[in-house]
Formats: sequence, C-alpha cells, structure tokens
Amino acid sequence: MSENLKTIRELAEELDVSKQAIQYHIKHLTNKNRQTNDKGIVVLSAEEQGFIKSRVDKQTNKPANDKQRDKETKLDINNYLLSELEEVKKNRDKQLAVKDKQIENKDSQISQMQNLLDQQQRLALQDKQLLEEYKAEFKELKSLTVAPHDDGEKEVAAHKQPEPENSTPDSQPKPKKWWPFRR
Repeated sequence: MSENLKTIRELAEELDVSKQAIQYHIKHLTNKNRQTNDKGIVVLSAEEQGFIKSRVDKQTNKPANDKQRDKETKLDINNYLLSELEEVKKNRDKQLAVKDKQIENKDSQISQMQNLLDQQQRLALQDKQLLEEYKAEFKELKSLTVAPHDDGEKEVAAHKQPEPENSTPDSQPKPKKWWPFRR
C-alpha cells in the first residue's frame, strides 16, 4: 500500500476520533467512488485526508496556533477540490463524447427514415397510377360490345358477383340455447 493512502481506522487513530466521525466527514466528500486496497478496505488519498483533517479541526475547535499547519490544511483542501474538479471535467468530456456519438447515430437514423418515407410515398404514387390505369382499361373493356363465339353464343362479361348460398334467414343454422342444459 502506498504511504499517502490511509484506511479509515488509521486516520481515526491519528486524529484521535472515532471511525464513525471519519465516516461522517467522508459523506461530505464529492467523490462517490472510494479507492480500496487489496483487502477491499476503503483507503483515503492525501487530499481526502487533508479535507477530513480540516473538518475535524473545525469541529473539535482545536486551536490552530501553527500557521504552517493552517496553510497545509488549506493547500490540502485546495488540492483535493482541484483534483475533484479535474475528475468532474474528465467525466463531463467523456459524457459529451458519448452524447455526440448518440446524436450522430440519431441523425443517420433520421436520414434513413426520411429515405424510406420518400420511397414509400413514391411506391404509393406508382400504385395509385397503376390502379387508375387498370380502372381505365377495365372501363374500356366494359364499354366494348359483347364479342360472338364460334357456335353463335355471345360471351357475357363476368362482372356479376355470385349470390351467397345461405342468404335467407331460414337456411342459416339456429344457435342452440344453453339454459335447457342446466337442469
């Protein structure tokens, strides 16, 4: 383990406070992801330690007669905050890069959808034109007179629809009633 990394217990013993007090001050740190050592124990960096030390000093009202210690504490806090700020900037840049890729992907999807919509509209127009042509041909064929066959019979246009076989109400099957079966 590196010299500048300390566990919560080590820092609590150094500052002569409880581990719970250190945990309380850890809540005020901005970094939510804590470093752990090889045993899985949470360790604090030098910046985090300085931040917690300054908070413990303020809370216990220890007289800060030593100006050098005050300067070190302020430097530690400033270094910690600067490192956190850099980390936030890096995360922001990563998120922006991901968002840019997503936007590019969406733009390409939109252009594909527009192409597909254009194709669909063109096909619908072609279908409509073909349908109009078929209607015109059908009207022309319908308007033609009936052509004679070899045996003298006339061919009749097959535009009549056959009548349904079960069109009368008597020929349709009657539904059975269910209540006589419950007896």
